[in-house]
Amino acid sequence: MHPVTRDSARLTLRELSLDDVDDVLAIYGSAKATEYLSFTPRSREEVAGIVSRSIASATASPREEYALAVTQRDSADLIGFARLALDPHQQRAATIGAALRPEAWGVGYGRETLHLLFGLAFADLDLHRAWAARSPLNAAAERMMLAAGMVEEGRIRGHVHVRDAWRDSIVYGILRDEWQG
Repeated sequence: MHPVTRDSARLTLRELSLDDVDDVLAIYGSAKATEYLSFTPRSREEVAGIVSRSIASATASPREEYALAVTQRDSADLIGFARLALDPHQQRAATIGAALRPEAWGVGYGRETLHLLFGLAFADLDLHRAWAARSPLNAAAERMMLAAGMVEEGRIRGHVHVRDAWRDSIVYGILRDEWQG
């Protein structure tokens, strides 16, 4: 499925373009925005590679990854990066995630982004399950996933190696029949 565009009241999910590198860098290059993510801040060169690979994967057949820009509908400003990747280890399932600019935090954009990803997963791709993981220290992500209708499913111990240490992940999931689309 290409191109992807999904709208909510305040946000749009759209395909990435090469013009988005600096806006994605404002997220992936930020120590604050990546504090609880599974990687440390990225360089402009690394972000350019991520955006280029995301653009290339968008036209793969079959498409297995949806790396998308999160933009404000009224201004078209890029405020986030969202990703849905088909999970090869589960039937009709995908992992999802999103990262927003810190100045966009605290106003419900994260929850709204998850709802857009659920629409892509369940309405567009006819999946059965979507799941996500967070750092145990990221209380804001916990509130966001629960508010979006996800259910905490457990802890994966020693799941991610980041900042010179192994970190656990707390896993959340939502099933198609739980989704309020």
